[in-house]
Amino acid sequence: MSTATHTPTEPAASRRSGPASPSLTQSIGLVAEREVKMRLRSKTFLISTGILLLVILAGIVVGGFLAKNTATETTKIAVVGSAGSGLTEGSAGKFDVSGVPDRAAAEALVKAGDVKAAIVPSDTNATGFELIFATEADPALVTSLSVQPEVTILDPGSDGSAGFLLYIVSLGFGLVFFVSATTFGASIAQSVVEEKQTRVVEILMSAIPVRALLAGKVLGNSILAFAQIIAIAALSVIGLTVTGQTELLAGIGLPVVWFVVFFVLGFILLAALFAAAGSLVSRQEDIGSTTTPITMLIMIPYFAVIFFNDNPLVMTIMSYVPFSAAVGMPVRLFVGSAQWWEPLLSLIILAATAAFVIWIGSRIYENSLLKMGGRVKISEALKG
Repeated sequence: MSTATHTPTEPAASRRSGPASPSLTQSIGLVAEREVKMRLRSKTFLISTGILLLVILAGIVVGGFLAKNTATETTKIAVVGSAGSGLTEGSAGKFDVSGVPDRAAAEALVKAGDVKAAIVPSDTNATGFELIFATEADPALVTSLSVQPEVTILDPGSDGSAGFLLYIVSLGFGLVFFVSATTFGASIAQSVVEEKQTRVVEILMSAIPVRALLAGKVLGNSILAFAQIIAIAALSVIGLTVTGQTELLAGIGLPVVWFVVFFVLGFILLAALFAAAGSLVSRQEDIGSTTTPITMLIMIPYFAVIFFNDNPLVMTIMSYVPFSAAVGMPVRLFVGSAQWWEPLLSLIILAATAAFVIWIGSRIYENSLLKMGGRVKISEALKG
């Protein structure tokens, strides 16, 4: 007598071979985590970050010594009517205030060098005050007012202590932007080329979508870049506080916040360009031919802010150009030459440009990633 043996039917899910594919969000997170770990294991990244922090710290210490040398000096200013009420209570003992009858008399004293600046009433500015300088604005005096006034320069173009301070601040913004953008941008491009050259990208594309691979690379390097910027900002705040440069800290606080905001969008824009540039070639030796134009876009704001930080026209143009807005606008905010609405308008322009560049860059990246051999033409990459 035979007995029938019944084998239990396995659920459909248990008969599926292999693990389930990760979702788009999980794929982006995995790629981003891989990028972060790779950068943190890189000695070049750690050394360059350390050098950058040391340079920033050295600049703060030098500024502290200069501030102590001039701390005991009182600044002569002329005031028309009740315009002097704009001075904060804590700054009263730092200025030798002289009352004058009208704006013309105040400008005459400023031009003659008898006073450092003049505070006059203003009907065109919402604060009701206007600050007049002879050749250059003094950021310390600008920040000593309870509200941000309109700043007028009678005869732009000479050097001095305020000019040196402006140069140091401009150099700081330019250096941080240049080093961070080039370091992490180049890392993205090299990573893309390495994956193409070793054919790892083919394995990755079989497991995750191409857009997740691009987004993960941008996200991972962006996290590190933002962490570096935050570390620099924290070091600056601590250094300025310890060295007693509280006035400079108050004046540079708002520009630093805007710098971080602009850098976030600006770096994402550049990261998409570097990823696209890396996908156009298949060898590390050829990467310079595609990334050099992007590097030039980063170098132009760096050198422009060094040589033209005291040129109002150049700085105004820089503050609206997407590739230089992260440097130009904070410098203008530091000297008080930008109106309250200008950073918002510049940020909108940068965001719109970043969205367009990311769309173009992702298209080039997706269409060039599997093309091996010689350099892929941009026209071919756009056509797919």
